[in-house]
Amino acid sequence: MPSFPSSTLDIPQVKAVPCHIAIIMDGNGRWAKQRMLPRAAGHKRGVEIVREAVKACVARGVEYLTLFAFSSENWRRPADEVSMLKQLFIMALEREAEKLHRNGVRLRVVGDIAPFGNKITELVGRAERLTRDNKSMTLTIAANYGGRWDLLQAMKKLIETKPEQKGAFTEEQLADCLSMAYAPEPDLFIRTGGEQRISNFLLWQLAYSEFYFTDTLWPDFNAAALDQAIESFQRRERRFGRTSEQLEIAGEAPPAKTELA
Repeated sequence: MPSFPSSTLDIPQVKAVPCHIAIIMDGNGRWAKQRMLPRAAGHKRGVEIVREAVKACVARGVEYLTLFAFSSENWRRPADEVSMLKQLFIMALEREAEKLHRNGVRLRVVGDIAPFGNKITELVGRAERLTRDNKSMTLTIAANYGGRWDLLQAMKKLIETKPEQKGAFTEEQLADCLSMAYAPEPDLFIRTGGEQRISNFLLWQLAYSEFYFTDTLWPDFNAAALDQAIESFQRRERRFGRTSEQLEIAGEAPPAKTELA
């Protein structure tokens, strides 16, 4: 597994196009309500936008895209909506795995997926095996995922595998046990739908990510909306604890804006 720099221990390389984008896809239900449609219609449209987002990110040179599909708190939703979301997940895995593979996209799913049942677990395993050697981009779907769950499972893993350390673990050791140890920390975090919180998503990994909140509902988040988020990112000064003067001396001013595809 590759080792990626920690934003609190090292200074990650800053590029004009984010290497890793993480998105909370919010607003499916409100999009449907505005059109007097059932919530299911909004979620179905949301799946279609995932396909467009993957295509747009690959075209722009994004190496990792992580999407929050179902949080550990989403079980609190009405049972019929949860059942519908599970069926959409099954449908997406059955229909999209081959397409991802043909386009060179590696699929990973993080979270405690066992409660979704055997069918989803088997489909996830099949899709991950099919796409594991692909290089165009890594698409991660966070399903029944929570940042606190991630930290707890990482600590349990450390305690089980390194009992001799008696809890004296390092940051690097903990990071290596997180569910997304195979990816660098997100450069850009996007939340659609107008809410401005991270909702228990990637609590460790978002330490130095740039945040972008938009009122655009997820079913309307097209390639142009993605470009706006990336352009906002390009205007940020990523200091990682340093001063602006230090960046100027080191020649690390924000990278020049690049033309997006």
